[in-house]
Amino acid sequence: MFDRRSFLTGAGAAFALTPLNEKEKLARIASNTWPIRHLFKSRMAFTGNPQAQDLKRKYGEITMLDFPRFTKDAFPGVTRMDLFSGLFGDVADDSMYVPVPLTVGAATRVTQEFDPSSASGKRWLEKMANSMKATGTSCQHISNNAPRDICDLDAEKRKTGVAVAKKWLDGAAMLGAKSMRVNSGGPRIVPGAIATTGYPKADELAMYLANCIESFKEMADYGGQVGVRVTLENHWGLTANPIHIRIIIEEVNHPFCEASPDFCNWEQEYLMYHGLKALAPYAHTNVHAKYWNRWKDNDVRRSVKIMTDAGFEGTFALEYEDGPWDGIEGAKYLYKEVLAAL
Repeated sequence: MFDRRSFLTGAGAAFALTPLNEKEKLARIASNTWPIRHLFKSRMAFTGNPQAQDLKRKYGEITMLDFPRFTKDAFPGVTRMDLFSGLFGDVADDSMYVPVPLTVGAATRVTQEFDPSSASGKRWLEKMANSMKATGTSCQHISNNAPRDICDLDAEKRKTGVAVAKKWLDGAAMLGAKSMRVNSGGPRIVPGAIATTGYPKADELAMYLANCIESFKEMADYGGQVGVRVTLENHWGLTANPIHIRIIIEEVNHPFCEASPDFCNWEQEYLMYHGLKALAPYAHTNVHAKYWNRWKDNDVRRSVKIMTDAGFEGTFALEYEDGPWDGIEGAKYLYKEVLAAL
């Protein structure tokens, strides 16, 4: 049985800082589809907004099949990629998409999401694999929003969410991906403790954690079978708190379950570096090297150093969110900053 606690204890002692040459540094960087999502032909709602139209006028329009070549051209020497699930598939082919109801607040809308288990979806994945092979690129990580309700109190919803994740893990394996993010689901803001006659208790929160742990155990076992790790990113809900991520990973205690931290996805400024330090020992495959003007202090090089000091040897995906540049300019800024920090 894999013992993550022993692994984490010994990891720091075994790691020694050694200078990287330029080729080795570039191997530690991954391009990222999220900053340039507005350039893609997509079924996502953001494709028709003014920002998307401006970017397409400036840079042109692409599909996911074009992204490997885009990576080679925009980021010299970079061959690894972090791909967002919402941009998969041929938007003109209905057969590779499934309708998914989404509830946002009190409203419910139906969105179309790529189905990697469909016959046409599998053919598209083969095309993507061939595109990577032709350009000498590889899929390092899939940032996936498709599996939902992983910690939900409704057992059927959890079962459905895990089943979707397994389909995507199969698809990720077809692309040779090393890891795939799965969101915890559940309430966007976690329930807090309630007052009792003694010390406050957060029993509802504990139920969500227990459900998440069981779901990730099942997904990690399946990921181990197909060779793709499942990861937790500091997003909303349970994973907004880095300690919750650590709890889930330690309780799952499986080599195919780990963290994929994001430099800026935090609820308050004190987590910028303290939260990243808390997650760094649990990350091995991919992190999001992000710039986001939500925070005044956004020292990319400091965040990279936190990861490398913890022994992280995976990739830094260039996930520009918002700030003084457009998505491509922001990603190129991150490219320079990460290279300098390495």
